[in-house]
Amino acid sequence: MDNNNASPRVTKETKNKIRVEFDRTPLKERLKAKYLNGFFYKKVALVIFRFVLLLGLSYIILFPFFSKISASFFSPKDFLQTDVKYIPKFPTIDQYKYLITENHYLKAMLNTFLLSGICAVLQMVVCAFIGYGFAKFKFKGNGIMFAVVLITMMIPHQFLESSMYLKFRYFVLDGTGIYSALGLTQGLINTFAPLVILSLTGLAFKNGLFIFIMRQFYKGVPDELEESSYVDGYGVFKTFFLIIIPLSVPMLVTVFILAFSWQWTDIFYVNMFLPSSKTLLLTSNAFWQQMPATLEAASAAQLSGATAASDLYVVAVRNTAGFLVIIPLIIMYLFCQRKLIQGIEHSGFGGM
Repeated sequence: MDNNNASPRVTKETKNKIRVEFDRTPLKERLKAKYLNGFFYKKVALVIFRFVLLLGLSYIILFPFFSKISASFFSPKDFLQTDVKYIPKFPTIDQYKYLITENHYLKAMLNTFLLSGICAVLQMVVCAFIGYGFAKFKFKGNGIMFAVVLITMMIPHQFLESSMYLKFRYFVLDGTGIYSALGLTQGLINTFAPLVILSLTGLAFKNGLFIFIMRQFYKGVPDELEESSYVDGYGVFKTFFLIIIPLSVPMLVTVFILAFSWQWTDIFYVNMFLPSSKTLLLTSNAFWQQMPATLEAASAAQLSGATAASDLYVVAVRNTAGFLVIIPLIIMYLFCQRKLIQGIEHSGFGGM
């Protein structure tokens, strides 16, 4: 290579000399050189574009939440005021008060927490096992079985609704008299059993996605770790629990949070397997669709004859119930945000 054609190297002394000379120039010249150039204009335009884009996206995402939260403090009188849009003239917390007391919010939240916690733990453990098996063990039919897992992510749940309902309505022991002895007149329907069994067998809501996530993560774990543990005398299960599981904590937390959140807000399976259960859940119609008697009486008295305003008030009460449903998830996300982000970063999607 010809040294004469090589670009000159800029040394530290040269940079310092240029900086000193620039500082000695008049302020007007410095400002002109710094701000009146194409690079600065492009940078300003990019900043403005980014700000407008983020502002628009924030508005689209946050405005529905703001409007629903604002309406949750409206009294029936506010829905009769044509000049009231987002700020109530007669603010009240009656919607929260009577949803919590008359619709038994705390009881529903405890039941939902119990069901979601059990299902999330089972899905986390089962999907970790299955994902590890798909990622690290070579066996006949591996690709076909994993393709079946992917297909479960594509099939609409409504397509399997009737068959799943009948399967648990007449589940295995039907006709033996055991269900009658336990007081279960409809098989396992109206119990937590269908949801627990689906979680335990890796067939529950979004389990195909969780298996895929865990498989992608385990494919990124070096085989040398397992080989060295085998040399030390560890078996497959001991290696999995003592070597692999500690590495998987961020991913396990991610799967748990996702499974817990989706079970917490699930309406499809709850209404299918618990249509008339006495166990109150946050997603059951008895909580988020049933109007508290006190609010119904108040709206009937104050909105008599105003059908449109009455309908808007009913929608506002249901939106308030929905907001009460997601409040625990928001709190959980605030505490688990870092683990969730770490799990997504290590999920292995970049290596697909």
